[in-house]
Amino acid sequence: MPCHRPHRTAFALGLLAALPLLAATTARADDSELADLKARLARLEAQQAAAPAASSIGTQFSYRGYIKTDALFSRFSDGEVASNNGLRDFYSPAAIPVSGAPASRVFDAHAKQSRFIFGSSTPAGDKAVKTHFEIDFMSAVDGNERVSNGYEPELRQAFVHYDRWLVGQAWSTFQDVAALPDSLDFVGPSDGTVFSRQPQLRYTQGGFSIALENSETTVTGFAGTCTTTPVNTCNTVSGDGRLPDLALRQVWKGSAGHVSVAGLLRELATQDATGQRHQETGAGLSVSGLWRLGAQSDLRFMLTGGSGIGRYVGLNLANDVAEDAAGALETINVSAGFVALHHRFSPQWRSMASVSQFRADHPAASGGSVTRDVQSLMANLVWTPVGKLDVGIELLSAVRETEAGEKGRLERVQFSSKYSF
Repeated sequence: MPCHRPHRTAFALGLLAALPLLAATTARADDSELADLKARLARLEAQQAAAPAASSIGTQFSYRGYIKTDALFSRFSDGEVASNNGLRDFYSPAAIPVSGAPASRVFDAHAKQSRFIFGSSTPAGDKAVKTHFEIDFMSAVDGNERVSNGYEPELRQAFVHYDRWLVGQAWSTFQDVAALPDSLDFVGPSDGTVFSRQPQLRYTQGGFSIALENSETTVTGFAGTCTTTPVNTCNTVSGDGRLPDLALRQVWKGSAGHVSVAGLLRELATQDATGQRHQETGAGLSVSGLWRLGAQSDLRFMLTGGSGIGRYVGLNLANDVAEDAAGALETINVSAGFVALHHRFSPQWRSMASVSQFRADHPAASGGSVTRDVQSLMANLVWTPVGKLDVGIELLSAVRETEAGEKGRLERVQFSSKYSF
């Protein structure tokens, strides 16, 4: 290694001798190069400042939902409900037997209410185009409990929203979703509430909404001509309507809650085998809201009435129209409502109690097996031990009565766990 020292010494001396020359060369650098360097730096700073605005041009995606498991112990006073049609998975008042058969006690468990919601938002000028896509497995009957408990997804909502316009499948404008009780059951006091999701075109300005929605007429056949099926299942659906349903809603919001008034106007139509067309007009009104009773409690309510609106109320407990012997239509009058009290005892404990009722006025030609009255009582207690995990118990008692005076009762205890994400 000593043999290299003379070379290193010479290199260092040469470098020291060259420093003045390098300094002089740098000092004589061309002014245009320095200006170019400054310009390039300015462009980089401008691009960095514009980066957030440029990145916002892209579509942003989101997802949320929950995993929910239900265990239901049910007692039907007058018969048994089949387990393969989904009607034991939630409170469906029309499914309460009134046959006078021996009482049945059944147990069911499922995770079909588990839900996934996907969304997107794409800037469009000073607004955004938003999408909403939502699925669960609740009403799927293509599955079984023998081995896999696999069920097909069900489309709940799928719509596009831009500015004041919404197009796609969404909650009916006639329904006040914000007034629904916090129940463990899939719907809650379903006999007393408006409940419908369907394709529509909706315009909203402030608290006012107007929508054209999918039309469908549910029909109770003339009792005397119902020969191929039992009378209580002699119901049909007609897609012969030529006009969409018209729904309107006005909502007033304040610090104490909200009040909503909604109206519905419908064309009800059927066409028989000879091509003869029968028509009627349906109309309804619904008043609903949520009223806060202090910081820990609120009262939710809904009152609905009308003629020819049965498809929208009580999970279609009554149909829209009934046929007479000649096939002519007569609208069915319905009224329904609920009141639900909510209270939060602490951040971990909350409860709900509700009372609900439905009544239908059927034409005499409908026969005696159609539903005339339903009443229900519901109460729950929910514990949130951590984060977004809910564990609860709910009690339900409901009675259904037909036009002929036959009655059936459902009593149920439901346990649920739900984790939201």
